[in-house]
Amino acid sequence: MIRWLSAIVLLALAVPAAAQGDEPRAAIEAAMTQSARGWNAGDLDAFLGVYSDDPSTSFTGSTGVVRGKAAIRKKYVADYAAVFGPSANRAAIPPLSFEYVDFRPIGADHVQVIARWRLGSGEWAQSGMTTVLFRREAAGWHIVADHSS
Repeated sequence: MIRWLSAIVLLALAVPAAAQGDEPRAAIEAAMTQSARGWNAGDLDAFLGVYSDDPSTSFTGSTGVVRGKAAIRKKYVADYAAVFGPSANRAAIPPLSFEYVDFRPIGADHVQVIARWRLGSGEWAQSGMTTVLFRREAAGWHIVADHSS
C-alpha cells in the first residue's frame, strides 16, 4: 500500500512539472513565430506584440539600451524604414526567422531564451544572436528584456 501511495505521489508531482516545463516553450515559440509573421508582413505592431507593455521593457543593441515599447517602436521605425516606413516595398521585406538554442526557466514566471535570428535568405542573409527574457503576464508570455546583436 505504501509503495502504491509513494508511486502515486511521485507521479502527481512529476506530471505537472513536466507539463509546466513544456507549456512555456510552446507558448513562447508561438509568440516568437507570430512576431516574425508580423515582421514578414511589414506589420510593426504585430512584430512588437511579443514585447511587454511594461515601461521598463528593454531592448539592447549595438547603440545602447532603449526602454519602453514606444521607444523600441521608434528605434525600429528609424533603423528599418525600408521595412516599416510609409514607402516600404512589402514584397522586398527580408524574411525573419529564429533558430532556438536554449530555453532556461528562471523561476515560475520567467524564461530566458537564446536564439539565432536570420533575416533574409541566400547570399544577402544576415544573422545574429538574441537573448530575450520572457515573463508570464495575464495576457501570456511577453519579452521584458531583449539583447540582440
